[in-house]
Amino acid sequence: MWWKVGLVLVMCSGLTSSEAREERRDSSPRNAMLRAPVETLDFGFVPSVVYETHAYYEPGPIGVLFHMVHAFLYVVQPNPFPKDLIVKMVQQNMGGIKKEDYKKPENVVLLLQAIYYELGFIVLTVLGVIFVLLMPIVGLCFCVCRCCENCGGEMHQRQKKNGDCLRGFYMATLIATSVFLAVGVTVAYTANQNITNQIKSTRRFVSTNIRDLKSFANYTPAQIDYLSAQYTTAKNKVLSDLDNIGTLLGGQIHNQLEREVVPALDNALRMTAAMRETKEALESVTTSLEILQEGTGRLQNSLQTERASLSNTLNDPACSNGDVTHTCNTIRGTLSQLALNANFHGLPDVEAPLANLDAVLKTDLSNIVQKGYSSFNDTPRLVSEQTKGIVSEVKGLLDKSGVEIIGFTKMFPVEPALENFTKFLTESQKNIEAYYPQIDQLDFYRWIGCVVICCMVVLVLTFNFLGLLCGSCGYDKNATPTTRGCLSNTGGNLLMASVGFSFIFSWVLMGVVVTTFVVGGNVEKLVCEPLANRQIFKIIDTPYMVHPAKKNFLPGMLFQDPNIDLTIGSMYRDCYENNGLYSALQLETNFNFNKFLNATVYNPELTMTFNSVNVDLQGMFLLEQEGKDNLIDFANIGIGDIDYQAYLTEVNKGVTVVDLLSYANELEAQADQMPRGALENALKGHASSIRQIHKEQVVPMEQAMGTLSQSIKLLQKTSRELPIKVTNVLNAIEAVEYLIANNASHVVRQETDKFIKKIVGYFSQYTEWVKHSLEMEVAQCKPISNIIDSIEIVACSFIVDSVNTFWFGLGGCCLLLIPSIIMSVKLAKFYRRMDTEDVYDEFEENIHSTCLKQPSFLLSRLILSLLYPDMRLTLSIFSIPKTNHIYFLILSSTSLLFYFIYLSLTAH
Repeated sequence: MWWKVGLVLVMCSGLTSSEAREERRDSSPRNAMLRAPVETLDFGFVPSVVYETHAYYEPGPIGVLFHMVHAFLYVVQPNPFPKDLIVKMVQQNMGGIKKEDYKKPENVVLLLQAIYYELGFIVLTVLGVIFVLLMPIVGLCFCVCRCCENCGGEMHQRQKKNGDCLRGFYMATLIATSVFLAVGVTVAYTANQNITNQIKSTRRFVSTNIRDLKSFANYTPAQIDYLSAQYTTAKNKVLSDLDNIGTLLGGQIHNQLEREVVPALDNALRMTAAMRETKEALESVTTSLEILQEGTGRLQNSLQTERASLSNTLNDPACSNGDVTHTCNTIRGTLSQLALNANFHGLPDVEAPLANLDAVLKTDLSNIVQKGYSSFNDTPRLVSEQTKGIVSEVKGLLDKSGVEIIGFTKMFPVEPALENFTKFLTESQKNIEAYYPQIDQLDFYRWIGCVVICCMVVLVLTFNFLGLLCGSCGYDKNATPTTRGCLSNTGGNLLMASVGFSFIFSWVLMGVVVTTFVVGGNVEKLVCEPLANRQIFKIIDTPYMVHPAKKNFLPGMLFQDPNIDLTIGSMYRDCYENNGLYSALQLETNFNFNKFLNATVYNPELTMTFNSVNVDLQGMFLLEQEGKDNLIDFANIGIGDIDYQAYLTEVNKGVTVVDLLSYANELEAQADQMPRGALENALKGHASSIRQIHKEQVVPMEQAMGTLSQSIKLLQKTSRELPIKVTNVLNAIEAVEYLIANNASHVVRQETDKFIKKIVGYFSQYTEWVKHSLEMEVAQCKPISNIIDSIEIVACSFIVDSVNTFWFGLGGCCLLLIPSIIMSVKLAKFYRRMDTEDVYDEFEENIHSTCLKQPSFLLSRLILSLLYPDMRLTLSIFSIPKTNHIYFLILSSTSLLFYFIYLSLTAH
């Protein structure tokens, strides 16, 4: 039972939890908390173990023979693996087969199906049995006939014209047959030696598999401890976020409200700039108006003086000259243009709005708005202060969960189980190694037996090759059958010895071949092939196959629950992919560590604590009442009462009626038309004075008028937009304050939920990582699949393939012994020294020619040949004189008649 304990307790490493605890904690709070981790946690790598066993076998050159045997077996048995047939046979006869059960139709059908599947093996087995039975009988009959000088036993060789050709054919065929015999026995010996070599390799598989199991058992607890220890990674990250809850949660709340709050405060802050701009504009209007009013008086005096002076110049007697009179009159007509056009003395001042604005600016609106910014930006600190109690409570719950997880992994006696399992493996290895000498001894006996069997064929081959060598070397064309040399005669005798040994050993060899063929071939087709393609697992995993009361025997054996959908095939596939034993054995059905972990991490207390997070922002004020009053006062400073049209009317007028520069230029041009003299110079002097007045007085006034125009337009625009802007700012501030006071709880709840989901997301990462690690990295069960693969390699690749190759080579030898026997008997006739021989001389040649011409002689010889098979007697007939041949014909006919009478009497 220790292997069960080691397989379940040690490999699971205490991943057990009671059903009551699972039901009590199966509230699934994680279903209510979606995973939303912002940062991916790094849990590191689970301590891994490198297994030594490489369950892979490459047969090398002998693999070609293995493939040949597999191809031959496929020809013998091309049917697919009979999974359904085997299942039906086992299930119908699970309780044992009685004699009367054989007659049941279903059993008869199954038997016929089995016979049909094994038809190829049955046919070859029957042929082999016939071979085993007939070869001794044929050999005995052959020996008896040979002793009676029949079947070629007579020591007389008839001469034939194609004798040399027949001898060459027999020799070539025997050589080829012997070569193939040598190949067959070499194949058999190679397979025999391969078994011995590979059995030694089996020890390496045993030792590496046991070491892998020990590593598997020793590393698993450390891997489990690593999983539980990594809870600290998630916990520390959660604690870090909780310590920074003000920045994280408060920052998110701040970011969400910022879209509404900051624009309102920015607009309020921009109103302070509008106040400054408005004051600057009013001050600019006042200054510009003063400059223009003062400049208007001075300019008016200057223009009057210049106009009077120019008029006096035009009254000069020189202007009465007929040539310049017209010019002087023209200039005199323009004197009225040297006058002011705009009157700025009648414009109203802006002192009242400016005084009102100065009163408004005494309140520092910018400072009030900055307080609003500060109050809003203080949201993280406010959140941090309001969640201090919750943070400390969550820390306590996390520490409690960590203690429960570590305590759960230490709940079961893992160390004693590990120690016992390791002792079990050590004792098992010692017990297995104790059988090594016996296995070596048995293998040695097997090897000796197979070598002896191979030596039987080698003995036949030895006599064949020695006979061919001696016979070929000692054969003399010129020697007659009775005068052949000793070496040639020895060659023939060796060939006949080969025939004798072939008859003696062939049936024994075929018996071995048939036995190993039936066993090895069926093991290959019914065990090794389905084990290689995993079809055999489908049979074992068939419900109620192993035990009629247990649906699945593996979970029934391990967990006493046969209804679990766990099969050997699925377990092997998971272990072959080096997945964790937790996944391979589907331990979550009975040892659901993930459910325990979820119930521990997402416990109701933690959920309630998270749900109790509440942030109150009602104490936040963005704009004090003083600031609001200040904005209202600014809107009512009176800039809307200014007569902007009067200002713009005067500003749009020119300073003077005429452009003084143009007037001066024109005056100078007219002076140039006059004759040179004092009048010309005087007019040019007036032109220069007018330019001087424009430069010194008109240009500054024009600049002041431009400034005044810009300021008036700005004030006019401000007066139109100011009430709307102030109203919008106040409305926005009030809306945001209402949002914070009444509806901010929705934003706070939303962001709080996101923060909680983020916190829970770290635990979700941890549980998912634990789940993945349990399934893929913890207790990787590659050693289990390695054991199955090692068994397949040892049983099938090392032993069964070699056994099948052995009978394949030996079976070919048995079949080749038949042509070897025939060719050896035929060829020995040409090598052995005969007792008698055919005599052919000139007399015999004449007799033969006469016989061909005399039908009576030919008929006499035929009759006597039937009565007397001995050729010597037949040939002696031809020594009788030709004149008496009729008498011999009568004698032979009479003898034939008496012979038939004798046969009739004996028949009755």
